[in-house]
Amino acid sequence: MPHDGAPDILVPDVLVIESLPAAAQAELERRHATYRFTSLEALHPVAEGIRAVVTGGGTGLDPAIMAALPGLRVIAVNGVGTDRIDLREAERRGIAVSTTRGLLDADVADLAMGLMLDVMRGISANDRFVRAGEWLKGGPPLGDTITGKKLGIVGLGAIGEGIARRGAAFGMQIAYHTRREKPGSSYTYYSDIVALAHWCDVLVLALPGGPATSGLVNRAVIDAIGPQGYLVNVARGSVVDEPELVDALKNGRLAGAGLDVFAHEPQVPEALLGLENVVLQAHRGSATKEVRAAMAAHVIAALDGLAGS
Repeated sequence: MPHDGAPDILVPDVLVIESLPAAAQAELERRHATYRFTSLEALHPVAEGIRAVVTGGGTGLDPAIMAALPGLRVIAVNGVGTDRIDLREAERRGIAVSTTRGLLDADVADLAMGLMLDVMRGISANDRFVRAGEWLKGGPPLGDTITGKKLGIVGLGAIGEGIARRGAAFGMQIAYHTRREKPGSSYTYYSDIVALAHWCDVLVLALPGGPATSGLVNRAVIDAIGPQGYLVNVARGSVVDEPELVDALKNGRLAGAGLDVFAHEPQVPEALLGLENVVLQAHRGSATKEVRAAMAAHVIAALDGLAGS
């Protein structure tokens, strides 16, 4: 059963930073004595017994919490992001870090294509147009064709590959940027992200977050995409210089954007909320019933073997 605040006789072994969906959380609590994190001070009395942490990809694990858990053996991430976990320290201490990589690739790729279609064809904007009765006064602005357009992908992992396959099905031309060219790939490789941005009509971000990619999509990249081009981000908000993106969208330096992630989510720049050339999502790349159930089951399975440790 879950514990909040002061512990009782049952010593918790799993610290929950970010809860699982309701059914999975109930299953986790059936198998383990869980303790929901509230503060470091409240954690102190039970810290020695904690063997595992359950958290989310966007939440990660604060280094101070990790340091407070001397018996920590497993960090089970309900997601793929590890940019908010000190992986070097985890390795030094022999702490296993489990993610749900591979389970959500298709759904994230689907959402990337949905955002691309939405912003380029104005689907959400036209929905608002019709609901507001504006159609009675005349037609909405024209959108842009998807078929035949140039699709640039930053990050050609499993999600990026999925986006490429979906783009190819729409007759799009495909090119990509990664730190190193991917052996055996049939897609055109650009070693320079700015050059890729110049080439493409829509740039899709599908790369990991973290210090190595922070602010990678800066003013130079945004200006290379240009006033006729689009940006889609299903990666991490940290990958984009958000103030530059907001300015570009407000002032016509970029045609539009489909954004699933933000630099300080759930906070979204207020300036984006009133723009018709932006489609906004609440970090929903993996948010389907099927995938979330599979992810949660994977998290619980990662904790097997903790009993008696």
